[in-house]
Amino acid sequence: MTDPIRPVTVAALYKFARLTDPAALREPIRALCRAQGIKGTLLLAREGLNGTVAGSDHAIAALLGHLRTLPGCADIDVKYAQAEAMPFYRIKVRVKAEIVTMGQPDIDPLQSAGHYVEPADWNALISDPDVVLIDTRNDYEVAIGTFAGATDPQTTSFRDFPAWFREQRERLLGEGRQPRVAMFCTGGIRCEKSTAFLKSQGVDEVFHLRGGILKYLEQVPAEQSLWQGECFVFDERVSVGHGLTPGSYELCRACRRPLSADDRASPLYEEGASCPACHDSRDEAQRARYRERHRQEQLAAQRGSAHIGAPPKEI
Repeated sequence: MTDPIRPVTVAALYKFARLTDPAALREPIRALCRAQGIKGTLLLAREGLNGTVAGSDHAIAALLGHLRTLPGCADIDVKYAQAEAMPFYRIKVRVKAEIVTMGQPDIDPLQSAGHYVEPADWNALISDPDVVLIDTRNDYEVAIGTFAGATDPQTTSFRDFPAWFREQRERLLGEGRQPRVAMFCTGGIRCEKSTAFLKSQGVDEVFHLRGGILKYLEQVPAEQSLWQGECFVFDERVSVGHGLTPGSYELCRACRRPLSADDRASPLYEEGASCPACHDSRDEAQRARYRERHRQEQLAAQRGSAHIGAPPKEI
């Protein structure tokens, strides 16, 4: 179990690998997490694994030791952060068709992903005026922070990215020329697929930020940074800034969107029930259910237990 006095270690991890029977891996991983007091979400698929989990240093080390024994996972990508309290309600280990859903079954990041760029070299690449910079994340993520000059696809799901690129290709790349394209995402996993997709579309000079925004914010000093705003994360921290310090956003408990101070000052905001982004798309019966769920969460918090009916949004 985690020590309530010490900060909790949060590990965001993923690895594209050939897992021939992910269902057989599920129960041993879940049992280990439960035994070590680890909470969060892990996704398993034939293409690899992906997740964010939290626990004590010892517990996370034990889990990573196990995961690194899986085929092709010895060098699994991990990004660490600290949280003052456990940012998840429970452990979920799920078997999926994809570890990050793009809906392009012929794309294989193990064979055709773009060129990695280290955080220390990223500024030089994206400062080149001939480089097309694309943020591969969803609209609500981009809204709270992105790199200066990045193109926002304004997608609501990663599944929308391929259609967006096909529609915007000529505008982005220009007819008859092949500019360099740089793409980024939160932890790197979506860029593995998006760069592989662009290469399948005949774009050869494709680059992506190794370790994603999180690694950049961890390694690049704020005074040298080209990042603007905060980075949305899929846990109870909601957002982080440079040095991966906790950000200023809170979560709408109805739609799971990040809320700024201005959002929380809106007359459409009601804690636990609505925010400006979701108020008009929900009816009063739904808001009543959200209010009751929020009340149960508060009662559980007063008892010192987690209300499992309100898990954080899945990765």
